[in-house]
Amino acid sequence: MAASGYGKRSAPDQAPRGRADFAHLPTREAYIAAHIDRLPDGAAVDIKTLAKELPAYGQQAIATALKNLNDAGHLRRIRRVVGEGRTQWVSRWFFSRTARDNAWWDAFLHSMEGPPVPSAATPPQAEEPPEDQPQPECSQAYIALATLGCSDPRLTLSAADCAALEALAAEWFARGITPQAFARILTHDLPDVIQCPGAFTRRRLIDRVPPQLPPATQEPPSPPTQASPPRWMMECTVCGIPGPPEALPDGLCRTCRGVEPTPDQPDPADIHARVTRLRTIARTGGGSAAT
Repeated sequence: MAASGYGKRSAPDQAPRGRADFAHLPTREAYIAAHIDRLPDGAAVDIKTLAKELPAYGQQAIATALKNLNDAGHLRRIRRVVGEGRTQWVSRWFFSRTARDNAWWDAFLHSMEGPPVPSAATPPQAEEPPEDQPQPECSQAYIALATLGCSDPRLTLSAADCAALEALAAEWFARGITPQAFARILTHDLPDVIQCPGAFTRRRLIDRVPPQLPPATQEPPSPPTQASPPRWMMECTVCGIPGPPEALPDGLCRTCRGVEPTPDQPDPADIHARVTRLRTIARTGGGSAAT
């Protein structure tokens, strides 16, 4: 299985599994597609993992087969942002037993940019928490106390110490202290031996509490509201470069499709007209010439 949030995802609305599902594919591609189809959601389907699971084919053969499955409409590589306000992206391989065209994959991608809207025929269901974002169980103050031992083992606190000191630590964060500054202040210039870390930390939380900052007299103007960026992007099945669906037709980038970039060539007539205007400006000093 892949790490949480990564790996295979089954595309919706697939036909029931049958013996002729991949009969239209070459032998190698049909064998690999049938193997991926049998894997559960969340299984690792990267090139190295598949090469280990299918010893008959090496990594290069697996990579070529995945590209061919992409071309046949069975596979797309999608990149998704995890959680609200976070910059972590995870890659998922969406597999469809039923071959799909570009229009279907593009519509499927756009449908995942926002939460589904319940229809009149389907009763709304309770919103489930994102599977890739762990739900917070402890306060920021408790976590900061519990991780002090990572900064300096001499301040390793027990669960009872963290619970007893949580209110004092919360006052620090209410005054605008950051977790990094919290750990730095409490672990600075420690004695060689600390007999009771809980009592020592309590004394420091009281003696070194940061000052209360005065409230801001005037709030800065809020920036204009902008549309949130898409939460999903297509990735090239071969090299993994991300981009919008229209830039990756058939799930492949320009380089992996073998298309050489062709720079735009200006119209010679337009060049001649621009040069003529510049000469006119030079002769007249720019007073009457149009730019």
